[in-house]
Amino acid sequence: MKKELHIFFTALMFYTRIPCPKNIDHNPDYLNKASRYFPLIGWIVGGIGYAVYSLSFLLFTPEIAIILSMIAGILTTGAFHEDGFADVCDGFGGGWTKEKILLIMKDSAIGAYGAIGLVLLFMLKFQGLNQLIGRTDGAEIIVLMLFVTAHSISRLAAVSIVFTHEYSREDATSKSKPIAQKYTWREVFGAFFFGLIPLFMLAFFQWQLLLALIPVFVARFFLARYFQKWIDGYTGDCLGATQQVCEVVFYISVIALWRFI
Repeated sequence: MKKELHIFFTALMFYTRIPCPKNIDHNPDYLNKASRYFPLIGWIVGGIGYAVYSLSFLLFTPEIAIILSMIAGILTTGAFHEDGFADVCDGFGGGWTKEKILLIMKDSAIGAYGAIGLVLLFMLKFQGLNQLIGRTDGAEIIVLMLFVTAHSISRLAAVSIVFTHEYSREDATSKSKPIAQKYTWREVFGAFFFGLIPLFMLAFFQWQLLLALIPVFVARFFLARYFQKWIDGYTGDCLGATQQVCEVVFYISVIALWRFI
C-alpha cells in the first residue's frame, strides 16, 4: 500500500503542479509504473475544473465560468498537455523528416502552427463545454461526470499508445522517456480501470454515452498511426497531443449523440 501511494504521488507530481510529499521524486522505476494512474489524474483535473466552474457560475455567466474552469485545468497541469499539442503542431507542420520533426518538437519556442492549433483547440473546448452544459438542464451530477470522464478517457487514450507503440527518441533528452521504457499488466489494468469507470458511471444516466468511446479511440488510432508513419513511434509530446485531441473528440461526440440519439 505504501508503495502504491508512492507511485500515485509520483504520477501526481509528474502530471500536475499539485504539491506532493517531500520524499517523492522522479524515480524512473516509479515513474514508469505511474502510467497506471494517469487516467486517475484525470479525475482530479476534471474535478477541479468542475469545482471552479460551479463556484464561478454563482457569480458570473456560464461562458465566463467555463473559461475559468479551463484556466484552472491549465494551471493544475502546468499546461503540460497543451504544450505537447503545440509542439506536435509545430513539429509535424514544419518538419518533413523524422529528425527534423523531433528537432522542432524539442524546441521550447512556439511557432505559427502551434499557436494556430492552440487557438482552434481552445475554441473547440469552450464551445463543446458550453453546448454540453447547456443541454444538461441543470443536472449537476451529469456536468461533474462530463468533466471527469473527458479527462480520464482522453488520458487513457493517450497512455494506451505506450502499450502498443515504441518510443521514438533514441536519446534520453525527453523527461517523458521513463514512462515509455516498460510496462506490466498492472499498468494496463490500472489505466483501463481508472480510464473507463467514469464513463460507465456517466452511462448509468444515459447508456448511449458509452458510444462516445468509439470516436475517441478512432481518433487515438489514427493519431498513433500518423505518429508511427512519420517518427516511427511516439514522444511525450505526442501523448500530450493525443490527450488534448481526444478530450475535444469526447465533447463533440457527446453533443452528436445527444442530438441524434
